[in-house]
Amino acid sequence: MKKGRLRRLARRGGALCCALVALTVVGLTCDFQGACARLGDSTQLLWGLLRSELGEALPSGDDPWQQLTGLQRLSLGQTALLGAARQTEKSGQEEAEAEPEEQTDGQAEEAAVQEEGEDDEEAQPESSAGQVEERTLLASEGGGYLSALGVSLYNYTSQELDVEALAAAEIAVEAEKGDGPQILILHTHGSEAYTMDGEDIYQESDSYRTTDTQYNVVRVGDEMQQVFESLGLEVLHDRTLYDYPQYDGAYGRSAAAISGWLEQYPTIQIVLDVHRDALAGSDGTVYKTAAQLGGDSTAQVMLVLGTNDNLEHPNWLNNLALAIRIQQELDAAYPTLARPISLRSARFNQQLTYGSLLVEVGSHGNTLQEALNAADLFAQTAGEVFLELLEE
Repeated sequence: MKKGRLRRLARRGGALCCALVALTVVGLTCDFQGACARLGDSTQLLWGLLRSELGEALPSGDDPWQQLTGLQRLSLGQTALLGAARQTEKSGQEEAEAEPEEQTDGQAEEAAVQEEGEDDEEAQPESSAGQVEERTLLASEGGGYLSALGVSLYNYTSQELDVEALAAAEIAVEAEKGDGPQILILHTHGSEAYTMDGEDIYQESDSYRTTDTQYNVVRVGDEMQQVFESLGLEVLHDRTLYDYPQYDGAYGRSAAAISGWLEQYPTIQIVLDVHRDALAGSDGTVYKTAAQLGGDSTAQVMLVLGTNDNLEHPNWLNNLALAIRIQQELDAAYPTLARPISLRSARFNQQLTYGSLLVEVGSHGNTLQEALNAADLFAQTAGEVFLELLEE
């Protein structure tokens, strides 16, 4: 009998020990610090409430939680204070789900761009590792590719397109005639840069990015400006870095700038947002675009166009018609210079004018000189198209 009683006591003692261990683990891992964050920053209030719960002296200092014993933490884990904090958190989550915050138009634009990816750059992370491979990116069969009349286009949207009809469409340009700039060049992501090579060495602000405007896409915009002006066009080049020091919100900031420039100079008819792409494989391989033109090594260019899939954009068909006209001329003059037009669901601020284009010049695998060669040829061709439109 005594042995049986001893065995029963031993089993009960073991079970009690297991229960105490489990409770101690719960207490040690309870979200006390999270409760502090939710209930406010008043340390004196929080610790006063806890003393009333425990009925004993608690340690003082900047982080008294670290000075508590296991039993004290166990007790705190069961307090009504933390229970109330958890209930407050749950209620707050339900309220947030029931009443989402309203977004400004700029925030909605940014969210749409981030959701779908601005272009291949957003879908393919910039990588500083791996070898560099050369690619000439052209349209292929099937998928979302459309090709007609010297135009190739990849449609990422729900829009149904007739490329031949768009190629024949009249391109509207709404702006005042007179003295003043006709073209605005700017850079929503101005710090985007290229693979360092030769004398084109810069200090990185991030991977393949620099604030030095002699080596990032602002320098590419300078090249375009020179070519346009040599053709007799008047150009305003906004060299502001809208993506530095903060990347998020760049489209909202550049939208405000575009609106300001249009108000100040109502003669502006064409807005070019100049970027560079980023292409990387899952194995870390970095890709550089290459136009097969002979002579100097030259990157490819890509026109990115927005639609009204997500947000109001009454001008998108006119912008696309302009892009198609330029693409036709590029194909005739410099085959393989232009990648297929990329049609996206976001707007990229192109709703602000009837002549807005996002131009990707090369990728992060290209060198600056390859990008400048591409910018020169693009501007020569696009400039001729702009002259024809402005004279009509």
